[in-house]
Amino acid sequence: MTDPVVIVGTGLAGYNLAREFRKLDGETPLLLITADDGRSYSKPMLSTGFGKNKDADGLSMAEPGAMAEQLKAEVRTHTRISGIDPGHKRLWIGEEQVHYRDLVLACGAQTIRVPVEGDASQAIFPINDLEDYARFRSAAAGKRRVLILGAGLIGCEFANDMSAGGFEIDLVAPCEQVMPTLLHPAAAAAVKAGLESLDVRFHLGPVLTRLQTVADGLEAHLSDGSVIACDLVVSAVGLTPRIDLAAAAGLQVNRGGMGGWGVENSRAQFGGLGGWAEVACPNRLCGGVAGNGVMGTELKTSHANIYALGDCAEVDGLNLLYVMPLMSCARALAQTLAGNATAVSYGPMPVTVKTPACPLVVSPPPRGREGQWTVEGQGGDLKVLCHDADGQLLGYALTGTAVMEKLALNRQLPALMA
Repeated sequence: MTDPVVIVGTGLAGYNLAREFRKLDGETPLLLITADDGRSYSKPMLSTGFGKNKDADGLSMAEPGAMAEQLKAEVRTHTRISGIDPGHKRLWIGEEQVHYRDLVLACGAQTIRVPVEGDASQAIFPINDLEDYARFRSAAAGKRRVLILGAGLIGCEFANDMSAGGFEIDLVAPCEQVMPTLLHPAAAAAVKAGLESLDVRFHLGPVLTRLQTVADGLEAHLSDGSVIACDLVVSAVGLTPRIDLAAAAGLQVNRGGMGGWGVENSRAQFGGLGGWAEVACPNRLCGGVAGNGVMGTELKTSHANIYALGDCAEVDGLNLLYVMPLMSCARALAQTLAGNATAVSYGPMPVTVKTPACPLVVSPPPRGREGQWTVEGQGGDLKVLCHDADGQLLGYALTGTAVMEKLALNRQLPALMA
């Protein structure tokens, strides 16, 4: 019997790769392995659930059994891989050996744990997957005061969503502005003002140092001496790649810098900080991402027949944790797995941020391209553009009504990666 293609992870990366592969190959055995419950859902929708009054079941799109039938695949849930043997193309689940034809690591990233003193650290909730969301919704029943840690894209989306869902929001981050490495200060000020119109209270500069239980809830003590009363804390301080499995298997990993394999090697390397990684704020990840890196454009790792995809993929030095680049990678890798080796290419990759209080679309300039920024508009309706010395549009940030110009501007943008 033919050994299966094995995909580790059933998030957007894993399931979308399986769908794309099945369009090209309906016969090769396909096995998906996940440590969670295997339900299909869209991770970006986690930051819209409260505003839409949807629980975890409401955000789920399909149960694992339905996905297995749809994909002509076996889906093994609540299952952890204990080791990989690249030399013999096999992995272990406990004592069980599973041989693979090709292995795809789509294991994503995990939330960074913030060290906080006090007796209430259990009241700090990351929301990184559907099960996290379900736990937080359960804990939030009957509560109204939420403290959010992190002013990056995710922190701002949660602030907007939870405010729309009826919560009182305080947001703490050691930054001077929201989305500090993603947005020009003018656009950041517009987004902050939009969220403040929903009564979101910002505490930019200090960090949370102590979380203490009190009679009527929690007290959050900040490094500047201020104290915030709250009932729950949401951690949106950033993600770190799940690289332990890859490292233990002897794959090339990169835990902090960009080095490693060059594009000419067409190889993949795990761990890395690159692309649009939202990291500013000294010594902290402010709602940002630290990526697991695939260096090269065919998503290959340093071992034959092992690939990486999704939040653990740094493609040619770019680590883009968004749906559009993920789908580009899934389509390319599906072709490669089906026998047609295909390199990934990125056109313009604008990001729509889910902050209805101040609509926002942003397309940062390509890595290594320098330009001058200009700001047009007023109030919450801004067109912030970056042009190079020859007048070529490199990137933009559009807020408010200016987002309607995104399609016209997208046609002027250079590709991120040819």
